[in-house]
Amino acid sequence: MKPDIFTKLILLTALLTGCIHRVEDSTDTLNLAKMIQPVSEENILYQPDFYNWGSSIIKGEDGKYHLFYAQMTKELGFYSWMTDGLISRAVSDNPAGPYRYVETVLKGRGQPHWDAHTAHNPRIKKFGDKYYLYYISTNPNGNRLDERQMNLARRLYSTEGLTDEEKAALKKESAGLRKQFQMNQRIGVAVADQISGPWKRLDHPIVEPGGPISLMTCNPAVTERPDGGYLMFVRGIQPNIEKFTRSAAIALADSPVGPWAIQKKAAVADLNSEDPAVWYDKQRRRYYAIYHAFGYMGLITSTDGVDWKPAKHYKVLEKTIYKSDGTPLKAARLERPYIYLEDGEPKVMTVAVREKSGESYSVFIPLKKTE
Repeated sequence: MKPDIFTKLILLTALLTGCIHRVEDSTDTLNLAKMIQPVSEENILYQPDFYNWGSSIIKGEDGKYHLFYAQMTKELGFYSWMTDGLISRAVSDNPAGPYRYVETVLKGRGQPHWDAHTAHNPRIKKFGDKYYLYYISTNPNGNRLDERQMNLARRLYSTEGLTDEEKAALKKESAGLRKQFQMNQRIGVAVADQISGPWKRLDHPIVEPGGPISLMTCNPAVTERPDGGYLMFVRGIQPNIEKFTRSAAIALADSPVGPWAIQKKAAVADLNSEDPAVWYDKQRRRYYAIYHAFGYMGLITSTDGVDWKPAKHYKVLEKTIYKSDGTPLKAARLERPYIYLEDGEPKVMTVAVREKSGESYSVFIPLKKTE
């Protein structure tokens, strides 16, 4: 029996859809893993009095490369990123370093501001003739905490001389205070006409939880869309589950400052991942985003910015970076990836490294161009 017209249409649609998918997949050629080069001391930013954690690069109007990066004082400890984090700026003649500290740009503004405590996870962008510095901050329900409570939230409180029961009670109180900071994290943006500022902050966060994320919004990554408007990766917590599991969503806006509309579909499904960096690849006509999945860096891709899937060359980097002399730089934690592009080509991947000793610093991995 010959197929009827409806069956023919279905078969034709399936054939055309398959062809479209093959054409789309054929442009997914980016292989960051093959582009990674060894690093030297010039590609590492240490600072003896600070923990450095996460960065992004932009080329300024002065022709130099400007690094915006997160810092925590060693006096307050690594985990003070949630209570007392700083965002600083460094400068270099080369996107892979060496970088020289210039100034501290943002910190918590104190009560009653929404960003009362900390400034962390910076992403610097230029859209039009203005610079946009995206960051995260928090306000623990407007509570004015005393110094003892702040130290508990920073996890610096000494337990020396306490009984086991007292230690347990102190740990419980510390966790409760820290949760106030954690669950009130939000994303904000500061705007400037020049890379050196002055920076004008908004009086409110720009993204609230919704759709596939709940409780918080943090770790922004923003890019311009080819058809106009802007796209943001935003991280929160998967709703309606007992286990704390991270989830990434997509938000869209007509302006770099919003309003931002979170889309219904999760960007990374149920994978526990964070710290995305996103960009639109004009040559390949697709978006790419890189994130860390607690053990490796993964690359995902999308042709429309809403539906994402693992890229053809998905796994980018595990927790070992090699130095120029061949010795490994082994990280206990390797997070906060960011891809700096120049003329549309990935030039440098920045990452944050924390060693088992507790030391942390920023690394700028040169990327070679491949065919």
